[in-house]
Amino acid sequence: MKKILVTGAKGMLGHDLCPTLEDAGFEVFETDLHNLDITNPEQVEKVLTAEKPDAVVHCAAYTNVNKAEEDTETAMKINEGGTENLAKTCAKLDIPIVYISTDYVFDGTKKEAYLPYDKPNPLNAYGLTKLKGEEAVQRHCTKFYITRTSWLYGLHGKNFVETMISLADKPELKVVDDQIGCPTWTQELADGITTLLTEEAPFGIYHICGSGKTSWYGFAKEIFELAGLKVNLLPCKSDEFPSPAKRPQYSVMYNDNICRTWKAALKDYMKLRGE
Repeated sequence: MKKILVTGAKGMLGHDLCPTLEDAGFEVFETDLHNLDITNPEQVEKVLTAEKPDAVVHCAAYTNVNKAEEDTETAMKINEGGTENLAKTCAKLDIPIVYISTDYVFDGTKKEAYLPYDKPNPLNAYGLTKLKGEEAVQRHCTKFYITRTSWLYGLHGKNFVETMISLADKPELKVVDDQIGCPTWTQELADGITTLLTEEAPFGIYHICGSGKTSWYGFAKEIFELAGLKVNLLPCKSDEFPSPAKRPQYSVMYNDNICRTWKAALKDYMKLRGE
């Protein structure tokens, strides 16, 4: 039985990924801050040397997009520095690494779906820190999967779906309609990562995100329809909700049909959460 070490196992993705890997026949060694501080290179080498995993799936990350603008140093320490520590040790021990990245490595100026090897150009600090993590993996490792995802939601963390449902009783709810992307359920991402490892897919960069595209407004509209909620939902422009971090207007990614349509995945998620 192959062993997979997962960083950030207690996070939103980790909660779905670990049991999915186990169901696929892998032994999973779960790590989080309590037993692996990825910013400590000595601890990283000690844990990976002791556990001897057949692969590392690196989910741990600084993910607060807006806060990263004012606390870029911490975001960089975790997303670049922590990833580089893992990449160096994985290279030294000849362990493949799976690095979770983001659509925010792109600037959103392309008019069609981004391909895995399109040139990144992040607009915000968070996207830059994740890109630096990608570069660290590519610099040190030959055996790697960089898996970019987008607009992630799941049962075990703060996310857009749950935020929308919590706001459903507002007299009026405005949601931006000029940012286009691919909503992705954490379970779909977990399934995609598991498939890469199970099938021993060629190393490289993959886009694992919901198929199709929509705006945040379109996403919200579908959520309320599936939940059977009548909401006074209004589309608006991004400049009505200024935020510290600039978002790409079009971050649709081509995923080579690795995941189902975002609508099909959302429908199953809503059933699972009891709607």
